Amino acid sequence: MLAKKTYKVGRRLGAGVFDKCQTQKFMVSEARHAKHLKGGRRKTQSDFAKQLLEKQRVRFAYGISETQLRRYVEESHRVSALGADPAVRMIEQLEMRLDNAIYRFGLVRSRRAARQLVSHGHVTVNGVRSTVPSHLLREGDVVAVRERTKTLPLMEHLKVNSEGAACPVWLAFDTSVYQGKVVARPNFDNTEMVGSVSAILEYYSR
Repeated sequence: MLAKKTYKVGRRLGAGVFDKCQTQKFMVSEARHAKHLKGGRRKTQSDFAKQLLEKQRVRFAYGISETQLRRYVEESHRVSALGADPAVRMIEQLEMRLDNAIYRFGLVRSRRAARQLVSHGHVTVNGVRSTVPSHLLREGDVVAVRERTKTLPLMEHLKVNSEGAACPVWLAFDTSVYQGKVVARPNFDNTEMVGSVSAILEYYSR
């Protein structure tokens, strides 16, 4: 059963924000709710409201704070002054977080579980144990499950989750040793974003 807060946020921001909301039960409930809206229509949103909605979608989907998101935006604007695409830089900062990479590898079923896995010290980056979910990876970095973790009961859950899981093309994962690698940088063509990065940049440019 969905927690009330998660359910309400999922209804407002869309099913793609939370993995728990991507179920047939949620979809049926959402359709029933939309049917009973006054006049059968949602209110027309202003550009500001749409941008705010996209910002919240990304925030909740990646599990980051307002301060973290604002810092990513500032970094994106900084590189734009050097000729780089700020939207692509935003994608890199969100997708190349360590917790997101763990989620994309298919080891866990949600980013929240990925953050917990990292925070408890079950993951290494280039052979060094890391407990920082927001750690930004670089192209060529190797992420692996700690050898000690492989002997724990937790590993059985990781094995079940990783069976048949497909990670994006900018990542590679070897299930035989539970080790992954960042083989390229994420961009508009090789990754799927929950919200509009361009709308977020416009929101903070006001």
